[in-house]
Amino acid sequence: MAAAHAIRGVLDGQSLSESLDRAPPTLRPAAQALSFHAMRQLGFAQTARMLLVPRRPPDRLTEALLLLGISLLEACHRQIDGTPQIPGTPLYPEHTLVHQLVQAADADRKTRPAKNMINAVLRRYGRERTALLAQVMEKPLARWNHPDWWVETLRQAWPEDWQAILRAADQPPPMTLRANIRQVSRDALLTRLEQAGIAAAPVGSAGLILDRPHPVRDIPGFAEGWWSVQDASAQRAGELLPLRDGMRVLDACAAPGGKTAHLLERHTLALTALDSDETRLTRVADNLLRLRLRSDDVLLRCADAADPAGWWDGQPYDAILADVPCTASGVVRRHPDIRWLRRAEDVARTAALQARITDALWPLLAPGGHLLYATCSIFPQEGECQIQDFLARHADARRQPAPGQILPGGADRGDGFFYALLRKDCPE
Repeated sequence: MAAAHAIRGVLDGQSLSESLDRAPPTLRPAAQALSFHAMRQLGFAQTARMLLVPRRPPDRLTEALLLLGISLLEACHRQIDGTPQIPGTPLYPEHTLVHQLVQAADADRKTRPAKNMINAVLRRYGRERTALLAQVMEKPLARWNHPDWWVETLRQAWPEDWQAILRAADQPPPMTLRANIRQVSRDALLTRLEQAGIAAAPVGSAGLILDRPHPVRDIPGFAEGWWSVQDASAQRAGELLPLRDGMRVLDACAAPGGKTAHLLERHTLALTALDSDETRLTRVADNLLRLRLRSDDVLLRCADAADPAGWWDGQPYDAILADVPCTASGVVRRHPDIRWLRRAEDVARTAALQARITDALWPLLAPGGHLLYATCSIFPQEGECQIQDFLARHADARRQPAPGQILPGGADRGDGFFYALLRKDCPE
């Protein structure tokens, strides 16, 4: 039922993390596993539900229980068929699953009137699965488990890769650490992990991909600030921005602070970490404190990056990291609800916001300085198209070597990301 409440939250337009935060702490890990599975199979479950129950169920919570049940039942049948499963798929015997879903419905006054209907629908799915499956899989929504507009956007943008991108979105990401080189070398951290029975492999200049996820407090060195959890693609930001000790640096849109910390681990900087959300900015402060990176030269400001008049002191920055807001289409495997929360019009809306932010930040950059544009999106409107338009608007911007578009699940198993490094011309 905790998972069903989380799924209902997504159906109502709330993020899964926000919905799961309301679950009792003892239930949260299991509810997350169940709801993540349901999000990765939601298109399939919705299509099957519409065949089994053409009229929408009487309330969203009943609908959420049905969608959860169908997605779990299908996983059960795939196990019987010998179909390869996504790692971490929750698997239960069919009779146990149906019985407990009906029990869950009976325990809540909102869903109790629908318990017999839930029982009948799930048992019918089990009996008629073969015939239903043929009809369900005719629908792209069920086949790809992404909204149709999302699939079409990827098909146009990446004609050779779109199917691989969609398949990658349903694979749980690896857990990747970034060694805090001010506290411990990566090799020393790797040795300590091996001593604790945790297998890992190097990635990038300071990263380690764990063989499987572990609770952070079970990994040596968390309290000591030896490492942070950060995806391999996100770790590229700290390596791409050309910095030297003593530089004045702005990290715009800094929360939750992973890239802020990485910059400070690599260099001693006069750094301003900016974010428009006070609560998220608190997480930046907490992360820097745990990593032993807070100092008088690190300033945290709650302000709008697109409106420098409200916070800039007039002194130019030597370097700017612009990790701008986006649709987060590159991190769907990490947040499987994103695909269901976004709308086609959100791409143009976030692209417009990105343009406002980068245009506002560019005058703050000193001549000869660098701005690193970063976004966890795989939609070109938020990446390559954005930079091409920026270069057309700013004659003093020169593009420098950078990865450009990183597609998810590549050689380093990282998220989808886009990077562009821009240098400002010096006046003649």
